Amino acid sequence: MHLKVGELARRTGLTVRTLHHYDEIGLLKPSGRSESGYRMYDAQDVARLHAIQALRYLRLPLAEIGPLLEGRHAQPEAIIDEQMRALQRQIREATELHERLALLRKGILAGKSPDIADWVESLARMATLDKYFSADELKSIFTRYAEIEREWLALQPEVRAHMDAGGAIDSPQGQALTRRWMQLMMRWMRGDFALMERWGAMYREEPSAHGMRGAPPADMIAYMEGAIAWRYRLLCTHFEEAEIKVLGYVPDAEFAAIDAAGQKLLAAGASPHSRPARALLARWQALTERTAGGNPAIRRKLQTMHLADPLLLAGHPLGPAVRRFLQAAGESA
Repeated sequence: MHLKVGELARRTGLTVRTLHHYDEIGLLKPSGRSESGYRMYDAQDVARLHAIQALRYLRLPLAEIGPLLEGRHAQPEAIIDEQMRALQRQIREATELHERLALLRKGILAGKSPDIADWVESLARMATLDKYFSADELKSIFTRYAEIEREWLALQPEVRAHMDAGGAIDSPQGQALTRRWMQLMMRWMRGDFALMERWGAMYREEPSAHGMRGAPPADMIAYMEGAIAWRYRLLCTHFEEAEIKVLGYVPDAEFAAIDAAGQKLLAAGASPHSRPARALLARWQALTERTAGGNPAIRRKLQTMHLADPLLLAGHPLGPAVRRFLQAAGESA
């Protein structure tokens, strides 16, 4: 018994065009032809077609199905393994898409009733962000932005005022602002230098990123990048580049707590040799140890670099009075 191509198409739910394509690529060649030239399929052809449909159901590419049917490629368990891997990829892609759509929806609905312009703008911004970050990274970045938003928006007018006044990047005020800027970025990105580098690259390469909510204007970004570069060059006079990369992030709030405790001891007239002073010294040393990543050579440099370059401590929450008090405590220990 033979079936013409049209009859086989109707029985299998495929199109004649699909069967023609299978013939053209050598996947399913009919065993014969009618006198009028129609393709004719026998029972073995139909069985092969069912096998093709089964493998297509597993979403295997046509290019892989032919070798499998000829027994030249893989065993059945290998086919299942490949399909399981394909499904895992699809799950990851679907999860990624879901997260991006959720971020997009949240951004569009934030603070107002969206219109088509908001939709288009949000799509454009998401397309820019997608070039640099995964959906999981973006979710973390946007979630953590709420932690620094108020400080971030408050810092920008101060930087603008300094710029408008002709303030230099290498002045005490300029470097104090630079340090605050860098600390906020570190808090935002949780000390992930690679993430910060990508964020900076996005702002340099993508003008559309400059219009994002809370984003500084382009001239301010350029000014601060110059100030950060100046600060980095100064650090390079004390540290090797590899040492700078291993410096740990310690939030300023922890140093501020040391300063507040030290101010109380100074106000009470405590001696640097007292037990409270030595306890506070230990806390300060622990923070320095974390910043140094446990490296003794880096720790020593952190403790002395300001003697040659006081600007490196501009804006540091641990003030000079408490620093001198703790250093005296260290000398007496």
